[in-house]
Amino acid sequence: MNILESIIQALQSIKANTLRTVLTLLSISIGIFAIIGAGTAVSTLEGSFNTQLVAMGQNTFMIKRTPSVNFGNSWRKYRNRKDITYQQAKDFKYQMEGISLVSLHNETDGYTAKRNNFFTDPVVTLIGADENFFVVKNFVIETGRAFGMSEVSSSAPVVIIGNDLVVQLFNGENPIGQFITLKTQQFQVIGTLKSQGSMFGRSLDAQAVIPLTVFSRYHSDEWTSSVEITTKAYSKEQLAEAVDESIGVMRSLRNLKPWEDNTFEVETNESVSSQFASFSNYLQVFGLGSGLISLLAAGVGIMNIMLVSVKERTKEIGIRKAIGAKRKWILFQFIIEAITLCQLGGLIGIFFGVLAGQGLGALINTEAAIPVNWVIFSIVICTLMGLAFGSYPAWKAASLDPIEALRYE
Repeated sequence: MNILESIIQALQSIKANTLRTVLTLLSISIGIFAIIGAGTAVSTLEGSFNTQLVAMGQNTFMIKRTPSVNFGNSWRKYRNRKDITYQQAKDFKYQMEGISLVSLHNETDGYTAKRNNFFTDPVVTLIGADENFFVVKNFVIETGRAFGMSEVSSSAPVVIIGNDLVVQLFNGENPIGQFITLKTQQFQVIGTLKSQGSMFGRSLDAQAVIPLTVFSRYHSDEWTSSVEITTKAYSKEQLAEAVDESIGVMRSLRNLKPWEDNTFEVETNESVSSQFASFSNYLQVFGLGSGLISLLAAGVGIMNIMLVSVKERTKEIGIRKAIGAKRKWILFQFIIEAITLCQLGGLIGIFFGVLAGQGLGALINTEAAIPVNWVIFSIVICTLMGLAFGSYPAWKAASLDPIEALRYE
C-alpha cells in the first residue's frame, strides 16, 4: 500500500460524501484561516509600527497624558487624568533647556485644504508645532524651509505641507510662496515635507504644519486635547538621564505629591514596543483560540467521515486482508486518508488567510508580512489532527475480521 493510492482514495471519499466532507473541510479552513489571518495581521501591523519607531529615533521619547497603545479596561485608569496644558508644556520646555531638545505639538484631523479651485478631501491633519518639531520628529523638509522661533513667536501665518497637498492643490506647480486656505485662514507655503507613506491605512502625507501659536489662537475650538511633548536626548547614552529629569520636571509642574502616581506617560521606543507587543499577543491568542475551537469541531467531523468510509468499504477491507494485506497496511491507509482530508482543508484556509493578509496590506498601504512560522504550524496541526481523529477509524478498519468483513452486505 503506497501513499499515493491512499491520497487518491481520500479524494474519492470526498466525492462519495460530498456534503458532509465539504462542511468538514469548511470547518478546517475556517480554523486555519483564523490562525493564519491573526498571524498575518500581527506581522503586517508590527512591520508598519516598527518602521515608524525606527523613524522616530532611538534617543527620542514622548510625554503624553495617556499611553499610545492600550486595550481592555485599562482606559478606565487614564480617563480622569487632567490634560497636559499648553502652559505646562511651555514651562517644561524651558526647564529642560540644555538637557535635551524639546518639541511641543498638538493636532486635529478632518481639515480640507483649498487653493483657488483645487481642494482636498476632509482628511488633512493640521499640526500646530514649535520650531524644534521637524528636528525632533525627524521630518525631512524636501523643498523650501521650516519655520523658526521668530515665526512661532510672532504667530506668522506660514505652513509646511505634505506631499498629498502638493499633488492635489498645485498640479505640478511650485508651491513655495503660494497660499492655501485652512478653515477660514490663509497660510503661505514656505516648505514641503518628504513623502512618509502611510501607517495603519492613514496617509502620513496629508499633513499641514503651522506654528503652535497660530494653532492655539485661531483653532482654539480644536485645542481641547492634551499637548504632546517630544523630547530628544543629545545622545543615546544621555537618554536615561533625560527621561529621569523629565519625570521630575513634569511631576513638579503637575503638583504631584511624592506618594502619588504619575498622571502622564513617558514613552520610549522600548516601552511603546512593549505596549504594542501586549496588544499583538492578545490578537494572536484570540486567533489561535478561535482557530483551535473550530479545528476541534472539524476533527469530530473527520472522524465521522472516516467511520462512514470504514463501514462502506468493509467488504473491500475483507478482500484485501484475505489476499494478504497486513493489518499495519490497512491502518496506514486510513490514517493517510484522514491526514489528506485535513491537509486539504488546511491548504484552503492558508490560501484565504494569505489572501486576507494581502488585502490588509493593501488597505493600510504596506507590504503584507506572511508569517511563515504560522503557516508551518498550520500544516503541522493539520497533520496532528489527521493522526488524532483518524487513528480510531483506522484502528477499527485494521481490526476487522476478514471472514466477517467478507460476509458484510
